Order: sequence, then structure tokens, then C-alpha cells
Amino acid sequence: MNTLLWILIFIATFCIMEFMAWFTHKYVMHGFLWSLHKDHHHKDHSSWWERNDLFFLFYAAVSIGCFIGWQYYGFWAGLPIGLGIFAYGVTYFLVHDIFIHQRFKLFRSANNWYAKGIRRAHKMHHKHLGKEDGECYGMLFPPLRFFKKK
Repeated sequence: MNTLLWILIFIATFCIMEFMAWFTHKYVMHGFLWSLHKDHHHKDHSSWWERNDLFFLFYAAVSIGCFIGWQYYGFWAGLPIGLGIFAYGVTYFLVHDIFIHQRFKLFRSANNWYAKGIRRAHKMHHKHLGKEDGECYGMLFPPLRFFKKK
């Protein structure tokens, strides 16, 4: 029973992170911390690193905090929660930074219906260069309209 509960918490955390990514992007990145996110929409820099990458540190700190709570303070759910956040972060990095933005030249030939839908949704978001009116979608599950054949 403990293993099943652990797995459920891990999966629930991963799924909640999709909501958290959407919420953070819409209300924090395109809100009061636009100054950090702006360079993701305006490529006016030559560096591989963007100020936008600092958002990764926040979620990494939360994940590490969960691991510390599990290891040192007896918070048993800290391990599946921390791993769920970590797994989402790895998935986000693979999909957003590597697959969509091609920060590393991998997955260039992926051209199935799901890959096209993810790219289409992200392209719609990036057509807005300003803080306002930027449509925000979930990274893994954008609206179904992006998965229609064109």
C-alpha cells in the first residue's frame, strides 16, 4: 500500500507541476517578474544563458527542500514530491529548451502529430512579444486545437 501511495503522490505531483508551470508563466513570468522572462521572448542577447533560466532555480530549490524534509525531518512524502518536481523539470527542459527552442541540436527530426502540436502551441505563445496578451499553455498538454491536422 505504501508503494502505491508513493507512486500516486509522484504522479499527482508531476501533473500538478503542469498546472504550476502554466500558472507561474501566466501570472509571474508575464506578470511581476516579466523583467526576468522578457529575454526569452526578445533575443537581444548573444548568450546561451537567459535571465529567464533563473526560474529553474526556484523549482530546483523546492524539490531539494522536499528531499531535505524526507532525509532529515521524517517527511516521507518529501521523496515522491521532490522526485515528481524533478521529473517534471527534466521533462520541461527536454521539451521546452531542447525540443522546441533547440538549445542543443537534438530531436530535430521529430515530426509526429504530438511534436507538431507542441511546436504550434509554443509558436502561438511566442508571437506575442510583450508582457500582455501572451497566451499561455501547458507544456505537455496544450489545448487540443493545436493537434489538428492542417
